[in-house]
Amino acid sequence: MNDQPQFREPLARAEAAPLAISARGLAKQFGDVRAVDGIDLDVPRGMIFAILGPNGAGKTTLMRMLATLAAPDAGTASVMGHDLLREPHAVRAAIAMTGQFASLDEDLTGRENLMLLARLWGFRGREARARADALLAAFELSDAAGKQVKDYSGGMRRRLDIAASLVVTPGVLFLDEPTTGLDPTARQGVWRMIRQLAGSGVTILLTTQYLEEADQLADRIAVIDHGRKIAEGTSRELKAATGSGFLHVALADAGRMAEATAILEQRLGHQVQPSAEGAELSVIAGTAQAANEAIAALLAADIEVTDFSLGQPSLDAVFFALTDRATESEPAKGKRP
Repeated sequence: MNDQPQFREPLARAEAAPLAISARGLAKQFGDVRAVDGIDLDVPRGMIFAILGPNGAGKTTLMRMLATLAAPDAGTASVMGHDLLREPHAVRAAIAMTGQFASLDEDLTGRENLMLLARLWGFRGREARARADALLAAFELSDAAGKQVKDYSGGMRRRLDIAASLVVTPGVLFLDEPTTGLDPTARQGVWRMIRQLAGSGVTILLTTQYLEEADQLADRIAVIDHGRKIAEGTSRELKAATGSGFLHVALADAGRMAEATAILEQRLGHQVQPSAEGAELSVIAGTAQAANEAIAALLAADIEVTDFSLGQPSLDAVFFALTDRATESEPAKGKRP
């Protein structure tokens, strides 16, 4: 992307309102399932705010309510100073949303997709083309402007999909799992673009299951599970609140992870969290003595340890600890949308 992409000023700015999003007690029910259960949320303008949670936690339902795509059953909210229920048209004029699946015509070229959307927004011929070309340049897609979208890679499609949300630059951009299915290189490209958008003044609310994504991008993170917000803070604050007595163990043989997990859980009395990649395990140890005894038990079982440390939890460990506590305090009531 260009260092300083040229975006139009966000629509419907409400300069008197300090928050881009303010919600109190938002709730949504589907049959017997309480998908969102009384969530409060405050998102300052210009912030990247992440909603983190497992599948079915209620992330997408929360975002759809804030974007006026689903009516809340209870609670109140305002977006860019506009009441969600009383002023839905003003809310829609101030936001844009990119869902989990691309909303592009695969038979059109990248430029044609953006020009079509620009015309729908009221741009005239030359102005529509100029806007499309500016977005293509900003998202490093100029070389592929004349290619049909069906020939784009996954990362290119995602960048074009987000560019399509910015034909008229919003006050708030909702990104629902923006990097799902992308390879690491494409994911890094989308991250760079998100940071630049936030730097230009756009408030970004994103949902993600990627803990690293929330850690890398978000100024603030809310963790939700079973429709409820169970924690909120910066990445550092969440890690500090979870505690510093986490034992991280790397094994020489990934085939012995199950055995090592059983030993650590028996010794330490807490559930072990395996890493997404590699033979690494994390678990609450509490004290250095308890950690030493757990390592000794692994060695006594002839399980080779290549590295270990006792310190602050990773965001993965924080997430696991928080959602595990939520599950223990309230049994799941069914699958959440």
